[in-house]
Amino acid sequence: MQRFANPVLRHVIRRGCFDTASERQCLQYLRALRTLHLNSFNTIFSGEIDIPESLISGEKIAEEAGLCWLVWTLVHTGSCQGWVPWRYKLLRGDLPIHQQNGVFQELCESLSTSYGKCIIVMRDKTQLMRGGGKRWQEPETGTLLPVPPAIYMSSTECCPEVARVNGHQFLVVPSSYKYLYPMDVTWFSLKWFLIINNRKDFALRSLERTHSYRCILFSDMIVKGIEKMTPNKWKVAINRMKRWENYYLDTLS
Repeated sequence: MQRFANPVLRHVIRRGCFDTASERQCLQYLRALRTLHLNSFNTIFSGEIDIPESLISGEKIAEEAGLCWLVWTLVHTGSCQGWVPWRYKLLRGDLPIHQQNGVFQELCESLSTSYGKCIIVMRDKTQLMRGGGKRWQEPETGTLLPVPPAIYMSSTECCPEVARVNGHQFLVVPSSYKYLYPMDVTWFSLKWFLIINNRKDFALRSLERTHSYRCILFSDMIVKGIEKMTPNKWKVAINRMKRWENYYLDTLS
């Protein structure tokens, strides 16, 4: 009889592909996270997702013709209770990063007001593109996990110094350990909603003698898609992440 391993077991079986440096980085990240929790810091996960206009319209004509669709980048943040009370940002992908640098400062100020001291956890996209980045170096005893001077998302620059000025700490989740970053679940939920939704509910059509026009309420679609990731779904994602945190702490220590 053919047998299949469950997803958790499959991950355990493949864990040998992680090198020692990657495992040490994961362990140091988790220890830094737990240390900050003991000092009354709240964990906040921040990230972004690229949304091409073709995903919104459902059309592939330009794709087949070799043309490029405009890409929008959604920046948002969540916690163990759900989305944070901060107005998400929908940014044009063709604008220079320096024109959108105020986004991270605004986020840090909003978190200070809503939560007090926070651990802002992000993923470094440049690390993913480099396939894991540079070799890991063990930080000095008693210090927090070192972070780069700036983390570049597609749309904006996130500076750890800006976070510290606002009373927060900044951590980068190890790129090889995707289960420690629940934002991936939220982005999957949003994209799935955009793919399967009935676009006629978010569209206005104008019929004229020679042409017809369709106007898609893009912002309304995004809001509805974000709402689909309910507090209960956030709770499930966070609980799954915590189980993986405990598993890695037990096995890598």
